Amino acid sequence: QVQLVESGGGSVQTGGSLILSCQASGYPISNYNSAWFRQIPGKEREGVGVIGRFGGTKYQDSVKGRFTISRDNAKNTLFLQMNSLEPEDTATYYCAADPSLTSWTNGRPIDFRYWGQGTQVTVSS
Repeated sequence: QVQLVESGGGSVQTGGSLILSCQASGYPISNYNSAWFRQIPGKEREGVGVIGRFGGTKYQDSVKGRFTISRDNAKNTLFLQMNSLEPEDTATYYCAADPSLTSWTNGRPIDFRYWGQGTQVTVSS
């Protein structure tokens, strides 16, 4: 049974940093495309970035240069390093995983089958 559990959310001031973790179980994370999404109430869930099965990464324009997705295959864990945080980054962050090619090429929420429960990130000005 595939499970994803996020941790690491919290409250920071503008310019601060956070590292989110997503512990995966039930499958080897290196065999799946993994992604981070975020959502604020009343808005659609949006992609933050994706790390492909072979290690390539893609990011939403607004986080390029500030956020980094990585994974530790030995620990079966996905990470999101967030630097230079802005109030606009405030959201609930979700990790997701899927083995399909479309999850890498399209990166939409509908392309990902497995989801974590979410962790809240709040950035104050």
